[in-house]
Amino acid sequence: MDAIVVGGGISGLVCANKLEAAGVNVSLFEAADAVGGRIRTDVVDGFRLDRGFQVFLTGYPEAKAMLDYDALDLKSFEPGALIQINGKTDRLVDPWRRPQHLLATAMSAAGTIGDKLRVAGVRRATSRGTIAELYENKERTTLEWLHDRGFSDSMIRSFFRPFFGGVFLDQKLETSSRLFEFLFRMFSSSEVTVPAKGMEEIPRQFARRLAEGTIRTDTRVQKLDGQTVTLESGEQHSADVVVMATESPFAKGQLAELAEVSSDYRSVKCLYFAASAPPFTEPILMLNGDGRGPINNLCVPTQVSGVYSTSGESLVSVTCLDSESTLDQVREHLTEWFGAGVADWRHLKTYDIPYALPVQSPPGLSPVEKSPRVRPGAYACGDYFDTASINGAMASGRRCAEAILADAKC
Repeated sequence: MDAIVVGGGISGLVCANKLEAAGVNVSLFEAADAVGGRIRTDVVDGFRLDRGFQVFLTGYPEAKAMLDYDALDLKSFEPGALIQINGKTDRLVDPWRRPQHLLATAMSAAGTIGDKLRVAGVRRATSRGTIAELYENKERTTLEWLHDRGFSDSMIRSFFRPFFGGVFLDQKLETSSRLFEFLFRMFSSSEVTVPAKGMEEIPRQFARRLAEGTIRTDTRVQKLDGQTVTLESGEQHSADVVVMATESPFAKGQLAELAEVSSDYRSVKCLYFAASAPPFTEPILMLNGDGRGPINNLCVPTQVSGVYSTSGESLVSVTCLDSESTLDQVREHLTEWFGAGVADWRHLKTYDIPYALPVQSPPGLSPVEKSPRVRPGAYACGDYFDTASINGAMASGRRCAEAILADAKC
């Protein structure tokens, strides 16, 4: 059997791997100059810049089954965050893993003592049962879920909005509670990491497993007609099976049967700076707990993995959820937090990412796992067919390959 996979992001790579392992002859067409999709790492002035701040959670069940963690050389963040609130830097960390910071966490201005106890209740609730059972819980917005649990407005504003708002790219917390519960379980039970050489090492690992010649980069698909793919060059390729593993707007444009699939995405802006000294020395995330100014969260990747810099300088990563934020506004906000020395930070690059994550507001995850079957001979996969996460992308790619093999009775 021959298969064409359109798109070399995580879902497409996983699908291609599973099909090749079953003996299918696969051709993967990727429009960009390398595979990875939204998970890419650039080298700029001796720094490794992930295209948008991203992390990898070691507890992802799909990743445990598919990735070689040792080869990725994963480097861990501290479990928790520093929070800029009321002109001070507070600490809110996982007391189960960092009991030495229990008092500082309890006294943090981010929420009340009762809020901190409620967090322990959420940890218990989201860790019970299987993930499939977690996905059966009532779906509502994350904000509604937090209010139903009794969290104060202070706790939501100073911690949940910047932390999970940064994960979802959704400061209003309109994202499905099913994604929130899954990710809370992952954050509380696993390490938050990046591969030592950058996030692109994850798709590269999948790509290296494919047979030589399977992947064609700089190969843009123009249209799909039946099981025939026409490239921008005019080349035509036909196969028994075609998989659309692209962002949903392109997939919907090629497969009319996907009309009901949402094409809404959340955008993000990420700015990188080089600094002679780090603004703080821990491998930890810093959150904007006041909700004022363009910065949502910030970290120093070189404190997590020194390989992110070859010069000895520190790399600072800044995430803004408002795509209209300007470099001058970000510098002004950074100066509020870290003082006049910010003027010496060298701006390396700004990434404006319009298709950063699919919108998954209720009922977007009812059900969580969506069928990859579009019509006979045509399938689709991507994180919009599952949770908007690396795990969801892997799961969707795996299920797509399994469906193809089951339909072909391989």
